[in-house]
Amino acid sequence: MRAKTRRKRRSYERKANSSIAITPVEYGGLQEAYDHFNRELFGSGLPDVLITYQRRAHSYGYFSADRFAGRVGEFDKHELALNPDGFINRDDKEICSTLVHEQVHVAQHTGGTASRRGYHNREWAAMMKAIGLQPSSTGMVGGRETGQRMSHYVIAGGPFEQTGWKLNLQSAARPGEQRKKKNKTTFTCPNCDQRAFGKPSLAILCEPCGGIKMQPEGIDLTIAEAA
Repeated sequence: MRAKTRRKRRSYERKANSSIAITPVEYGGLQEAYDHFNRELFGSGLPDVLITYQRRAHSYGYFSADRFAGRVGEFDKHELALNPDGFINRDDKEICSTLVHEQVHVAQHTGGTASRRGYHNREWAAMMKAIGLQPSSTGMVGGRETGQRMSHYVIAGGPFEQTGWKLNLQSAARPGEQRKKKNKTTFTCPNCDQRAFGKPSLAILCEPCGGIKMQPEGIDLTIAEAA
């Protein structure tokens, strides 16, 4: 009689009140997610990276090549960062799409031809679409596929949508953060990164970039720091 093999429990399947230390659970879960999408979408071709949480304003995540060096032994590691503040009010699929967005930067850096710092070129856009994410400067249908600061949306029925995953934590709301609605907000050009300030309802265009609509703060803008 064949013995039953015990399935390894995934990090997000652990009980919330478990006494186990949360740091290895959370970061182990991020590693599991990275490995999951690496296997399902990239043929296990991505290298090992250091995944971190970084609260960078106006960005859901970023990739930075060779950001860490070994203290014992000579080696470098890329950094893939996610912003836990950006997890709030987003479902697991949306958050994981940011992780995969940055994994595409890893794939391009290691096996493609990345463009200048922070720019999302046509090769990157093609790689995104191949794994089921549509590049968009606005995060919506009709946005530009290339540019300095880019978002995306999930392609219905595409490879990414068919590979699910869940996460454990997000940033907690802190006392005093519920303030009055701001009278002014920051607008950013998705092409040249130029900024402007004005009322949230304003429609601001970037003249140097040919009248591209500037986006208000809070939109999903992901960055390739050192691609």
